[in-house]
Amino acid sequence: MCSVHDTVEFEKRGIPATMFLTQVFRNAAVHQFRSRGMGGHPFVELPHPVSNLAPADMRALTLRYVDQMVRQITA
Repeated sequence: MCSVHDTVEFEKRGIPATMFLTQVFRNAAVHQFRSRGMGGHPFVELPHPVSNLAPADMRALTLRYVDQMVRQITA
């Protein structure tokens, strides 16, 4: 899961980071954060699936999570 790797690398460099994922990838992300020494790192969890959404629907969905994302990177 490259998003976890990227998030960890940003955090190690002092750059606050989080990631978006769908529910089906939650356990994999939790495990990978833990294995990289960042257990409990927050992420934004979207409902699954999203691959079938039209661009406008995906935009509407992700906009519902912007406040959560901002809270995570400014905490």
